[in-house]
Amino acid sequence: MDETSVKNVYAEFEIIGSEAISLIEENAKAAGIEAAPILLKGNPAEKILDFAENHKVDMIVIGSTGKSGTERFMLGSVSEKVVRHAKVPVLVVRARFKPERVFSYGKRDKKVSENIVYEETQ
Repeated sequence: MDETSVKNVYAEFEIIGSEAISLIEENAKAAGIEAAPILLKGNPAEKILDFAENHKVDMIVIGSTGKSGTERFMLGSVSEKVVRHAKVPVLVVRARFKPERVFSYGKRDKKVSENIVYEETQ
């Protein structure tokens, strides 16, 4: 991919991440839970571990899609890395569903899974 394409993909990922954080924040507030949206960029496991240490969190709660075998070996597992290296307790929550599609280059899909729907913002 050329530099422009990489920048476009990166920008799209940032939009999707921001929308996901907004959705989580809305759901938390609806449940009466205080939430502060934070979007970190970089290696997910490293960023989670650094954030937890720098902000003295009591516990890390992280989702897992339940990958196993070759798929986990090839892709690595963020939740596994966090569990292995965290200095605080980690609660791993299994996803009740698996995303159908999170990202499609050049075009965002409205339907991400049967349980989550992103609205396109243009």
